[in-house]
Amino acid sequence: MLVNAQDPSKAKALPAPQPTLLMRLQADNVARMVFLLPSVLLVLFLAVFPLLASLYLSVSRIQLVRGGFNIEFIGLRNFERLLSGSEQRRFLGRFTEFNLEHWLVLGAVVLVMVLMLINYVRSPRFKWAGIPVRLVAIAFGAAITYLLLGTLTGRGLPGTLVVTMIFVFAGVTLQYLLGLGLAMLLTQELPGKRFFRIVFLLPMMITPVGIAFLFRMMTDTLQGPLAPLWALAGLRNFSWVETAEGARLAVVIGDTWQWTPFMFIILLAALEGVSRETIEAALVDGANRAQLFFHIILPEILPVSMTLILIRIIESFKIIDMPQVLTRGGPGTATEPVSLHAYNIWRAGDWGGSAALSYLLLIVVTFVALVFMNSVRRRVLEWV
Repeated sequence: MLVNAQDPSKAKALPAPQPTLLMRLQADNVARMVFLLPSVLLVLFLAVFPLLASLYLSVSRIQLVRGGFNIEFIGLRNFERLLSGSEQRRFLGRFTEFNLEHWLVLGAVVLVMVLMLINYVRSPRFKWAGIPVRLVAIAFGAAITYLLLGTLTGRGLPGTLVVTMIFVFAGVTLQYLLGLGLAMLLTQELPGKRFFRIVFLLPMMITPVGIAFLFRMMTDTLQGPLAPLWALAGLRNFSWVETAEGARLAVVIGDTWQWTPFMFIILLAALEGVSRETIEAALVDGANRAQLFFHIILPEILPVSMTLILIRIIESFKIIDMPQVLTRGGPGTATEPVSLHAYNIWRAGDWGGSAALSYLLLIVVTFVALVFMNSVRRRVLEWV
């Protein structure tokens, strides 16, 4: 009997369907979502959500009640209290009476910013959208200049915002200069330079609280390891932190001692990347050490230096541990930065005021960082 059916073993296998372009794009999109979604959720949970929550708290009054808490929307009263109300003296400081010299300095600063705006309008990179931003920057810069002139001269007393700026600009300047000097020193052929590279990094290995306690002992002439030396110098029964200037100096020195190694190690890496052939050629042509530094070495390390300074400026605005342990913000509020101010009023139960203070600090940090990036850093790198 004949069977017309074909042998299954000899049947040809049908080709598998090929994915279309649309199917491949959909698969790529799903893969992107699967890999990116955890990171996006983490950023939203750790950064965006707390930022929005603190913004809501800054315009609210929070009261503890039985069984929970009550949140009442009060608008901008927390900000008003900091800028012109009961907390103004602590946040902005006490202003002195302006004389002709104050107004001349303020006018000169505003004139410089206006000239920078005119140069921007005449430059090829001019855009109309940049005008409002720069006008806001001019107004903000004039306000900060007015604040500094009014609280640091005459009978003025600085508030926590000005104290923070003192710590930032004095500390970062000292840290960069000392870090650069140490890095330049250890690029020379000196005996034991590997040992000193490790020694200079030791302050970074100590916790900020430990450094603050260390300097608290060192600035006290009654007890501590330096008490005999203070007695020999005739400074018995004296403490640096009893006066506003001495307390600020102690905080700046402690912060500089802690963060100079950070500057040092990065600047050392930048200096070691400078072309040795260029340096040797300049020396052969008769260049002295000053010309070698300002015309070859400094332009080479300026991009790294500008980024390093920006990082330290942003971090220095958040200083809290050193003044908290070393001086408790005193005497009075002479060494109380904005971060410590926000912490103290938060601990007192004024959570809305603490959130408002943190947002004002965020605005100041953003302004300083943008000015540094768009004006200082860009012009320096163009000069290089």
